[in-house]
Amino acid sequence: MDNLKFYEATIDIVFDVYEEDKDVEFKKEYNTFSQTNDDVVGQWLRNAKARGETKDSDMVLLTLLVELHRKVDTLTKIVNNEIKKRLELSFSTTICGINFDGFEIEEALFEKDKTYYCRVALPVFPQRDIAIFVKAISNNGAKISLMHESDEKDWNGYVRARERAMIRELKAKA
Repeated sequence: MDNLKFYEATIDIVFDVYEEDKDVEFKKEYNTFSQTNDDVVGQWLRNAKARGETKDSDMVLLTLLVELHRKVDTLTKIVNNEIKKRLELSFSTTICGINFDGFEIEEALFEKDKTYYCRVALPVFPQRDIAIFVKAISNNGAKISLMHESDEKDWNGYVRARERAMIRELKAKA
């Protein structure tokens, strides 16, 4: 990953080594991160958009209302003790560099050529965790091997935002 361009970022990540005996657990949790699961409000909004029912709506306001509804749903689940438990993952660190295909972490915690299951606190709106599988290509670098399509769009958008921020910083120094 030494020859790849990374954009500075500070993103929390937790991960664990992928092992065959944990395959079912990792895949099960990974699938719960799909936005099609347990997101009735998001599904309703996508259906309404597809039917053209939102063409006269203020999309920013509608998106904020949907996010507010999701937060109320989350609080309701917390109050009713219905929060799904996440897997305990062995490692926790910070991503310090990102690009479209992978990332670098601050500490040398990876073993080259091993696969890892990760949860990343993606700093987009709405802020959320995403689940990904990566393959280590160095002791602190990884290449993304599996990510949900909607998460990939948000990941790529965040990478572009970091790229623009770095360009502005370089222009300011010049």
